[in-house]
This record gives sequence, structure tokens and C-alpha cells, in this order.
Amino acid sequence: MDTHDVSQVSEYMQALQRQKQTLQNAQSRKGQKPKPTKSRDQIIMQFMFRQMMGRNGTVDGHALRSSFVPPAYYPSVAPLSELKKVLIKDLTLETHHRGSYILVRAVTSTDRMTAIMTVVEDEKGNVLMLQLYNQEEQLATDGRLVERTVMLIKEPYLKIMADGDYGLRVDHLSDIRFIPDHDPLVPSAWKGRSKGHASAGFWKIKGNDFFNQAAYYLAIDWYTYSEALDSSPTVEEGLTIRLNRALACLKTHQFDAALCDVELTLSNNGSSEKALFRKSQALYYLQRFQESCEVHKVLSNAYPNNTAAKSEFERAIARLAEERSGKYPFRGLQRVATKRRPPLLDHATYTGPVSVRATEFRGRGLFTTEAVRAGDLLFCEKAFAHAFHDDTSETTNLSLLMNTETQTMTMGTQAELISLIAQKLYKNPSLMSTFTDLYHGSYTPVDISEVDGIPVVDTFLIERTMSLNCFGCPVSSRASHIATINENKAQLEKIKKQFHSCGIWPLASYINHSCYSNARRSFIGDMMLVRATQDLPPNAELTFWYQTPLKHDTQIKPLKLQHWGFQCSCLICQDLHETGGVDLTKRRRLFADLVKTHQSLLRTRKQSAGIAKMEGILATLEKTYRRPSSEVPRLEIWEAYLSLAAVHATSSQPGKAIEFAFKTLKSLGYVIEGGQIPHTPGRKLLVREWGLMMDGLVGCWMILCRMYCDVAPDLADQAEDYARTTYRICVGEDETFGDTYSRFSNQVNGLIVA
Repeated sequence: MDTHDVSQVSEYMQALQRQKQTLQNAQSRKGQKPKPTKSRDQIIMQFMFRQMMGRNGTVDGHALRSSFVPPAYYPSVAPLSELKKVLIKDLTLETHHRGSYILVRAVTSTDRMTAIMTVVEDEKGNVLMLQLYNQEEQLATDGRLVERTVMLIKEPYLKIMADGDYGLRVDHLSDIRFIPDHDPLVPSAWKGRSKGHASAGFWKIKGNDFFNQAAYYLAIDWYTYSEALDSSPTVEEGLTIRLNRALACLKTHQFDAALCDVELTLSNNGSSEKALFRKSQALYYLQRFQESCEVHKVLSNAYPNNTAAKSEFERAIARLAEERSGKYPFRGLQRVATKRRPPLLDHATYTGPVSVRATEFRGRGLFTTEAVRAGDLLFCEKAFAHAFHDDTSETTNLSLLMNTETQTMTMGTQAELISLIAQKLYKNPSLMSTFTDLYHGSYTPVDISEVDGIPVVDTFLIERTMSLNCFGCPVSSRASHIATINENKAQLEKIKKQFHSCGIWPLASYINHSCYSNARRSFIGDMMLVRATQDLPPNAELTFWYQTPLKHDTQIKPLKLQHWGFQCSCLICQDLHETGGVDLTKRRRLFADLVKTHQSLLRTRKQSAGIAKMEGILATLEKTYRRPSSEVPRLEIWEAYLSLAAVHATSSQPGKAIEFAFKTLKSLGYVIEGGQIPHTPGRKLLVREWGLMMDGLVGCWMILCRMYCDVAPDLADQAEDYARTTYRICVGEDETFGDTYSRFSNQVNGLIVA
């Protein structure tokens, strides 16, 4: 949805076909024993040479990386006790070794491309490349994966890599475990010097040392690994270790685990200041603001002098108020989103008069629970996960994500988004259903959510779900709106916006598509705002565009929505199917002429002939439509009418400007009473029915406002109010309307921001 889909671009289609052939060639060797062509030293030296070349800057920071989604396979759901240990020599190519596990140890440092890579050895000294996908980038820098790190891989997958060598590939986070040196699973030959039977205090101090170095995962290992809690600690030592571990879990965004530790602490000491404070924080970051405030009340009563807790309490109260009221400091949100990179905002989700229900033909949808007016806020949702691309950065995180099974390719941050979602679910399994309940097509996930106390996270379920529920997004819809208006000054055709940043907003994902939408989404940072574009009764299904029906070419085409399992049946699409081929051909020819005439009009000072020609083409175009515009918007002509309204306004012809502004609105389905010239004083300007919402309509209403100032002053404020409502729908808020539009602007459409 508003993502950069390149599935039909020839150069990328060729790359997809090459990858499909590579996969077919690899599959032809499935089950074969690998035939090593390089020695251990050659494999290690080749890897180290590639590392060195990367550090020396030979890898272009702006190069677009390709990320291929392999054929889907399930994560391991077998307990470790049921798996048999194997060695590298036991592995066969292109095989998922179900029922087995392998222990390996890193023999090099790491390298990073689309995966984190290192060379590993087994207990016999045989080596292979290891590729770890969807891991945090800091895994390679925070001490968790360094030379001599031991790893356990469940049901390993041996593949033929792109360069023809062999390697282990791990896609699922739950399929690999990093094993501390003192774990009984580590072979004796790989163990470090024995620490003997250390005290709980020893393990706690080691954990504290790592914590102070910001090596939080290593600190958790030392706090956790059996000796820390099983080395006969006193009750006080055990509570301290759990509190320290909870703090480390907060630092690593493992909020579920932090809650577990503080709950255990509070079960022994219900008034622990640190436990209460950390519990309130964990609940806050899980967006459980009501519960966080309740804990803060207990904390503030017991420890009124805790200034840090007081500040956090105020923050939680602010989020709870947003969650309940839908009132946000929008101007402040715009300011922070513009400056912060990535633009992740500390605000709550507001769910307004909407609910998820079953539809008749299209699965689940989102419906109004009460009557709403055009411009009303339906909900404001914080992203479940958000991957940001900074156009101003010297390096790029863009990748070309290719899926040979679904025949789809997207350019952007979708590959990064998959990793972010996987990490979030792995760290906080309590959030699992929020994401996995979303539509995921025909993919059937495993029905086991936890094995050996570790959450099972299916990367391919995430990829399928992401591909069907991902929204491309700008940093600010206000900035995007301004850019769109400036583009429209120079050309007639609507330029389709495609964004490289993207995210998942679960509630918004339940909204079904319609070209004739009645709701509109906008963005401020990682917050999505959805407002009604029409007056809607209770129980109305909300719809918005998955893909805009407007194209670069001279025709409106039915959208390809097969990935979502339905075809659009809106009035626009129905009318397109019902319109005869002769009329469609004539419409396309006339629209092409309209574009050329408009471009000529912009380049000449003698505009009267061009205006007359445009008006004639539009009159002829109107005759190719069978249904009235109040039923089916006329997407090909509204911008031409708006352009003529602007031309007449610039030429100080208010009557003609108002006439064509009304034609603009009418062509998009608006039904308006009053406002015509000559004007009867006291008669109001009233929108009886709202039509299709477009960014350019803010300027249309501002043209009316400016013209009314000359010929019907009592209507100027009313037109400006409609401009403000339209701006609120397009941008998400109207607090910045006065910073963006003014009836005193030197531009005829009122825009005051270049």
C-alpha cells in the first residue's frame, strides 16, 4: 500500500528470473553430500579478505542490495531433548535436517550484508559459512557473536550460496541459540577455564560489569545462566539479581521478560521501589498505559520523593489521556517528526468510533460504531513496527526484496521491516496475536507458539503478513501534501506517490480497499491518522486506497488486487467495466489532448485560445461518461477544471474562477448548495455530499475563499472552513493550516509554504 512495487519493471523481472533459475539449479542437488572444493584455511582467508575489502570502503554505501526470500520453511518446533546431535559431515545440500541439531563455534569475526555472516566450525574442525537473517545489527558489535562464540542451530539448513559455496542459513530467530561458555552443552574442548562453584555474588558482579559496559545481553546471560539463580543465593541476592536482569531487559526491549522478573520480586517484596518503577516502565513500553498508571499510583504513594518516577507518571498520564480522547499536540508532533531520525514518536494509539467486524465477501473490515462527519478522527495508531529510509543520509538501507514464490518485488525498507517485526515478537511474545491475527493469504503457520520456554517466531509468516499489510509512508503527510501541490502547479497529471519508508499499523490493516474511499490515512512520524472523508452513518464499512487508481498514463485502469484475494467492485471500477470500448478509446485520446493543451497553456502568454480549447475538450470528455458525477467521480478531468479555476482567478475573473472551482468539486462527486454567483446574501455555502478526497481540493476551496472576498464576502469564511476540513483530512491535523495556507498568500491557491 503506497510501497514501491517494481514487479513489472523489466530489469528487476530479469533479476527475479535469474534467482528462480539459481534456486532450481540448487534444488537439483537436494539431498547430495557437498563436495568441498576449498580447504579450511582457504574458506577462512576468503571470508577475511571480503571483510577487509568492505572495511576499506570498496562497498558502495549507496548501492542497492538485493534480498531474496527463500522458499518458505517452518521454524523448528521440536524440543531440544527430541533432537539428535549431528556434525557438518552429516549434512546434505538444500535440506532442512528435521530431528537434528548442530553445535558450531565462530572462528572469525562477523561481516554484514543482507545477513550477519561468520565462518563456524564443528567439534571436528570442519568449517562452513553461517548466514544469520533477521538478527539485530548490534549482534555483531555488542559481544554476543564474536570469535569463539558457541551456537546451537536447531534442524539446520545447508544451502548452496550465491557464490556456489556451501553455508548454513538460519532465517528463524528461534532456530538459533547463543550458548555461554559455562553451559553444559558446550563441548569440553571448547570450554574456557573452569570457575568452579562460584557464589551468586560472583555471577551478579560479572553481570553488573557487563551492564556497566552497555553489554546488556551478556549481562542478562550472567544474571540468568543457572548459577546466578541456582548457586544458593540468599533471598536478598536473588531479588537483586532479578531486579538487575529486569533493568537489562528494559534496555534490550524485552519488556515481557522484565515484567516477569519484577512480578517475582514483588511477590516477595510488594513495596520494592525499584520493582514498582521497572514494572511501570515495562507496562508503558508495552503501551499498557492504564496499568502503568495504576502501578505509578502505588509507587507515588509509597515513595513521594522519587522525582524520576513522578516524571514517568506524568508521561504515562499524558499517554492515557491521548488513548482515551484522541487529542494530541499535533503541531508538536510535526516538529518532532521533522527533526527525529528515525521519526519514532512517544505517543499512544487512540481508537475512536470504529470496530473490527466480518464483512460479507472480504473477510474482516473496519466499521463505524456511530455516525461521523467528514474530517472526524476515526483513529490515530502508533506503528507496530516502522522501518525508516532517510533520503538525506550518505548511506542507504534500501533493498530490493524479491519473492520468487509470490512473483513480487518491492524497493524500500521491507526487508528491514521483516527483521524488526521478528525481533519484536521474539522479545515480547505477548504481542504475537496483534500481528499474527492479520490477513496472511494462503500461508498456513505452525500451531506451536513456544518450545523449551522460547517463543517460536515464523519469519515466513511475518513476510507474507507484512507483504499484505505494509503501508509505505512519508515522514510527514504535510510535507508530502505541499510537494504534491507544488507538482500540480507544473503539470496536469497526478504523480503517484511511492514511499521507501514503511510500517505495520494493525488496526488500519483491517480497512478494505475501494477506489471510491470514504476514509483517508495520513502520517506524522510513525503515527498514522485516519479520518472520515465523508459523513458516514453507524455501521458503515470504512475503505481507503491500497493503491491509488490514478496512473501516469492517459487512462484509469482496474487495480491488481489479487494478492489480497478480491477485485475492487467500487462504483468507479464498475463504471469502467460497463463503459464501452469506443467511449474508453475516445476518452483516452481526449485526455491525451487535454494534457498537451494544458502544457502548452503553461508555456504561452496568450492563454485565451488555450483556455477555450481546454474547455471544449472537457465538454466533449464529459459526454463519454454515462453516470452522473455524483455517483461516479470523473478522475480524468478534475485537475483540468482546477487548473482553469486557477487561471481565471489569476486573471481577476472571479465569476469564471468560482464556476470552474465548482466544476472541480462536482467532477469528484461533491454535491454543494449555495455559493454560486450571483450570490443571494444570507444564503450559506453547504456541502450536502462529500466526494472523493484529493490534496488539490484544499487549494480549490482557497480559490473560492479568495474570490468570495471580492464578490460575496459572507461566504469567504465558510469556504476557508471547508479548506481547513479538507486540509485536516489530507494532512491529519489542522493546527498547521495557518502555517501552510492563507487567503492573503501571493499564490492563487493560498499556499504560503514553497
